[in-house]
Amino acid sequence: MLAEDVDWLVGPKGHHNRDRIAVRHGREPGQVTLGGRRVRIRRPRVRTADGTGEVAVPTYQAFAATELLDHLAVERMLAKLSTRRYRVGLEPVGAEVERAAAGTSKSAVSRRFVARTEHALAELLAQDLSGLDLVALLVDGIRVAEHTCVVALGITIDGTKIPLALAEGATENGLRLILR
Repeated sequence: MLAEDVDWLVGPKGHHNRDRIAVRHGREPGQVTLGGRRVRIRRPRVRTADGTGEVAVPTYQAFAATELLDHLAVERMLAKLSTRRYRVGLEPVGAEVERAAAGTSKSAVSRRFVARTEHALAELLAQDLSGLDLVALLVDGIRVAEHTCVVALGITIDGTKIPLALAEGATENGLRLILR
């Protein structure tokens, strides 16, 4: 797929074209996401014909992104697959790729899960709620070990529940739930 992208950008190898806008420029180390893990590859480089800059290879850009890896980590954790057993839930890719793969350690998976869920929560709580027509407000909490988590949900006329706020604290008395 990478070679097809390069051919699309610069033309077929061995066919000279004076009007081309890009040229092949060798290969360099890179990483892509494959089957829930990061895999090292030699990625093709393409430069502008006048040599002034690098041209992105679309397929590499898509596979080099880590958003898919973050999404897979969250998906597997929500399906109750622990960080210790994360590798068990990965797609089979062969022994050689498995040996060279990265990003599947307990700590790497945990970091991805924490970062992605923090990002998702920040997006959720930053939503503009001014257009909502709420008919009810539900506030509920749960105590887990030494922590209390409280959520505020707005309920629309059709019964849709919309998260409005989330707070976590050591005691229910120490919580300050801020509604926007």
